[in-house]
Amino acid sequence: MSTVSFPRKVLIIRFSSMGDIVLTTPVIRCVKNQLNAEVHVLTKPEYTSLLNQNPYIDKIRILQPTLSQTVLDVRREKYDLIIDLHNNMRSRIISAISRSRIIRYDKLNLLKWLMVRFKINRLPAGKHLIDRYFEALKPVGIVDDGMGLDFFIGPEDAETAHQLISNLRYQVLILGATYYTKRIPANKCEEIISSSPLTTILLGGKDVQETAKTLSERFPQAVLNYCGQLNVGASAAVIRHAVKVYSGDTGMMHIAAALQKELIVLWGSTIPEFGMFPYYGHHNEPKNINVEVKGLSCRPCSKLGFNTCPKKHFKCMNGITIPI
Repeated sequence: MSTVSFPRKVLIIRFSSMGDIVLTTPVIRCVKNQLNAEVHVLTKPEYTSLLNQNPYIDKIRILQPTLSQTVLDVRREKYDLIIDLHNNMRSRIISAISRSRIIRYDKLNLLKWLMVRFKINRLPAGKHLIDRYFEALKPVGIVDDGMGLDFFIGPEDAETAHQLISNLRYQVLILGATYYTKRIPANKCEEIISSSPLTTILLGGKDVQETAKTLSERFPQAVLNYCGQLNVGASAAVIRHAVKVYSGDTGMMHIAAALQKELIVLWGSTIPEFGMFPYYGHHNEPKNINVEVKGLSCRPCSKLGFNTCPKKHFKCMNGITIPI
């Protein structure tokens, strides 16, 4: 009688960025629970804090400064299975030399290019990136458990947030994003703040501190500004207790979805059809509203974003009507 050999030691590769790391968490959880395997994750050192509280991970491996050192580290571990969720040249080299079984997913780069360059939409309607992950994992019997994303908050970060927001009823406005064309512009932030009876907590990095300072000075009684003051874990702990969250297409948006929060997402240069919209899992009710300007001939202008609007008018964000 033949026997089926299940992977006992699995490496999941995703180097960056914040949102992409969070989007790996259903795969991490399902691999751990369904294969009962030893699960390692390979990522860049700056993203380990997103994963170090995750109970489904046995070891976080760090991408080394040299590719050769990372290859040696991975090969030495003798993985039964490598799940390459980054799928670029570097991750392909690392996995190929490992002598392990390898699974990769379809990044749909050609379809995204057609949409950005020629506005020809051949993207699969309503299909999330995570759905494509699990399609690739079918050959090893791993299926989506429908529970959505994970984000685990450590006790120190939870206590930091508690000290800041105890007994406060508030909404969160996420100012930060890697690219300018994904950020909510100041005039729209003013609309969000002025139209709500709730206190608005501003979250983001040091790159949006000036915008946050201006908003907090304009609305001193309505705004609490924590931009550039909290790490990701403490920011997530603040989000966890919010009534609702306003965000652009950002990593913190995915963290808010992982925490099953009500989300109003303002889409600028990118579009939900790329498959990176908020993901709650098919066992949970969606709690997001996607807000975008339809029919702009210049949108989407990029699959990632730009540091300035290529057309200089930023109509994709400035033309949005804020839902209240």
